[in-house]
Amino acid sequence: MQERVILHSDINHCYAQIEEMRHPELRKIPMAVGGHEEARHGIILAKNDMAKAYHIKTGESLREAYAKCPQLKIIHPDYEAYMYYTEQVKDIYREYTDKVESFGLDEAWIDLTQSISLFGSGKAIAQEIQKRVWQEIGLSVSIGVSYNKIFAKLGSDMQKPMGLVEIRKDNYQTLVWPLPVEDLFYVGRATKKKLRYYGIDTIGDLANLSKGWMKDHFGKMGELIWWFANGEDISEVALSGAKEPVKSVGNAITAPRDINTFEEAKIIYYVLVESVASRMRDSGLRGNVISISLRNKELSWFSRQRKIMQATNIAQEIMPVVLHLLKENYTFEQPLRTIGVSVSGIEDDQALTQLNLFTSEEERQRQKQLEISIDQIRNRFGFAKIRRCVTLLTPDLSEFNPKEEHVIHPVSFF
Repeated sequence: MQERVILHSDINHCYAQIEEMRHPELRKIPMAVGGHEEARHGIILAKNDMAKAYHIKTGESLREAYAKCPQLKIIHPDYEAYMYYTEQVKDIYREYTDKVESFGLDEAWIDLTQSISLFGSGKAIAQEIQKRVWQEIGLSVSIGVSYNKIFAKLGSDMQKPMGLVEIRKDNYQTLVWPLPVEDLFYVGRATKKKLRYYGIDTIGDLANLSKGWMKDHFGKMGELIWWFANGEDISEVALSGAKEPVKSVGNAITAPRDINTFEEAKIIYYVLVESVASRMRDSGLRGNVISISLRNKELSWFSRQRKIMQATNIAQEIMPVVLHLLKENYTFEQPLRTIGVSVSGIEDDQALTQLNLFTSEEERQRQKQLEISIDQIRNRFGFAKIRRCVTLLTPDLSEFNPKEEHVIHPVSFF
């Protein structure tokens, strides 16, 4: 069986680099792409190398960034431009294969297994892609070359900017196993903490455990990352243009000021939940797993979820679950900076519905039609023309429209 040849390409500090390409003078000063300080959708989305020298981090507030570098230049994001230029980069990838799978705007996997007979080795094609992207578009990309998606992504992270690392079956133990365990795909903060508790510090430490031990202590995800650590990822690169089924619908927002109480969080959640429910209805979807995500001033994330009996896309049904999860799991000892909600367990809205003896289906449909009517009014006259009274009490927290504002998140690996 022919060994696969897979690249993972990453546009280095994508948003900031695109701004530098459009405005070369920005290369000479510390610069970051971020939100509006006045509205405090104010976090750092990307930074250039000069800003990186001041230890400015992606995800921190503008105030924290200015404290480190008072002369920092903040550029407000231009998502339309970012989508345009990243698509131009991916068009170059597509000249070598029809298997180009996007991972967010700035990253993509490229399966060259059937292309090497035409264009040369994986490493040679990677070098050619880097050269073309730089010469034709003016952007640098780092590329990992490997025989699976996980190691290809690791390779693209090893050298920046414009790095090129090849991870093969005969060298992955030397290159990959000494890396910190958190560098492995799907090892997040909580898993890292638990692994470190057991003295598992590197990818090699994890790989040399037994698969059974990992499954016993970490469940199915433990078994999965054990396979990853040992180079046994067999996931395919999707065809260009292939659409993955929607697995969740969500919205999150960094509030214009710290969220100090349950009541303040509730006001924001009303806006977010209405957006999520409306987006599901627009897409003909509903779901039965409701999740909240919270991030405090220390930038620590926290999430909880609950499965409900009937799949829904009705805000009036989602909101009580959200509030219950919030009240049950967060005390507000630390103010919140970012809050989010998502609905998963997605299914077609036209699928058969399991009726609930304790709920009036007629009343549910009336509420759904009411929310559809509200959507129609907002679409015609503007989002602010019809709002819940409770959101008018603190307009500084509720005057945003998450459904229409352009927010870009990475797509799921699976």
